[in-house]
Amino acid sequence: MRFMHARVASAAASLGAGPLLGLLGPVAGKWDTPVGVAVGVVFSSGWPWACYAFLVGYFRRSKIEAALLASLGLAIGVVTYYLFKEANPTIPAGMESAASVPAGMESGTSGAGQILVWGIAAFVFGAPLGLMGNVARTPGIGGLLFRLLVPLIAFFEATQRLNVEADSQGPVFSATWNVTRVAACAVAVALVGQTVWSGRVRRRDGDRPTETAAPARRH
Repeated sequence: MRFMHARVASAAASLGAGPLLGLLGPVAGKWDTPVGVAVGVVFSSGWPWACYAFLVGYFRRSKIEAALLASLGLAIGVVTYYLFKEANPTIPAGMESAASVPAGMESGTSGAGQILVWGIAAFVFGAPLGLMGNVARTPGIGGLLFRLLVPLIAFFEATQRLNVEADSQGPVFSATWNVTRVAACAVAVALVGQTVWSGRVRRRDGDRPTETAAPARRH
């Protein structure tokens, strides 16, 4: 019974993080400070959403739960995002145009149709991300390829944003995505290093001879 309660609580926490993710970007974007602008830029982009679905799957033991909870949580987050944008139809502070917001997620476009389209997309793409997060639990090189997914997505998106939008946005925008690229590279290097170190430890433990039991003392 205690295990069941813990499992239900864990699932509820995973789903509860979805609305928080949906609110973080648009709420922070309204803070007229460099930190608020940076947080709004990051959490109105794609990679934190992919990271959320990935982590939901990573912390579930069941692949079915990983796929289902990632899809539901991501869809709930998208609905929350659009409902907040619908109630507060303004361009996030520090952004000179709606070009810095992902296509389809601009202020003023978050009607019922956008909620339906992007909610379905989140539900569909959440499942494979959750499954990949679950597979990433596999030790060694096999799991490493999946663990590198989120840093790769973050680096790619940051590079694209800098190439396409940096000239039309302020310095906070460029600094945010440059920091994101550096952080993505640092996380990737750390993951590779951790995998190599763990593999050496396992090989060392496997090569170590087992200790025989000490002979019983004679009385």
